[in-house]
Amino acid sequence: MAVTADEFTVREKFFPKLARVLARVPLADELVAAYYAAFDRATPLKAKGILIGALAYFILPIDALPDFVLGLGFTDDMAVLLAAFNMVRNHVTDDHRRRARETIARLKAGAPISV
Repeated sequence: MAVTADEFTVREKFFPKLARVLARVPLADELVAAYYAAFDRATPLKAKGILIGALAYFILPIDALPDFVLGLGFTDDMAVLLAAFNMVRNHVTDDHRRRARETIARLKAGAPISV
């Protein structure tokens, strides 16, 4: 399967952006769980596409509501992610959530992230 531009962008830029904005991102654990589900071989292609699209929206600088707007910057990103999550919730597993919690703990401790 060919790698899409959005998939490449998400793989390259997701964790660096998350590390920069972690303290301001609500539902960071769900965001990271979505990342792990999107790149899990067991996740169906349609669900992967939905999740990668939502994650790309989080990463890309063009946004309905710019991320730097104090207090509101990530609300549109989270709305997109939650809508995507509702469509594919059965494909985000307990293992994805466990890995997300571990990753968030490592980020908060300042440890490097390897995926």
